[in-house]
Amino acid sequence: MPKAKKPEVLVVEDEASVLLTYRLLLEEEGYKVVAALSSQEAEGILAKKRFDLVLCDLTLEQNHTGFEVFERVRKRDSKVPCVMLTGYANRETTERAEQAGIRVFFKPIEIEDFLQTLKTILRNSHG
Repeated sequence: MPKAKKPEVLVVEDEASVLLTYRLLLEEEGYKVVAALSSQEAEGILAKKRFDLVLCDLTLEQNHTGFEVFERVRKRDSKVPCVMLTGYANRETTERAEQAGIRVFFKPIEIEDFLQTLKTILRNSHG
């Protein structure tokens, strides 16, 4: 029986140490992770590759936001699950994310809940 393909995840976070933490955590769980430190870097990656899941911080460099990254992802494939990570989001931001079908996690994340939710999201997105 062929081994299941590892889910591929793009993680976009402008703090290098936080990005590394997410990458190590997800790789330990068996995900294939591509990391980007900026929305521009994420754009370049997204132009060439599709992902099973995209995780992105809300606030990125120079007034860029995770919403821009998610819009680019969804233009290419509207079914790709998106998860926003944020230390702070007001009600308007949270509602905007929910209306767009984006799951929001507040930092510091609760790791077990976070990992379980990602598994559920991936399972549901792949039928």
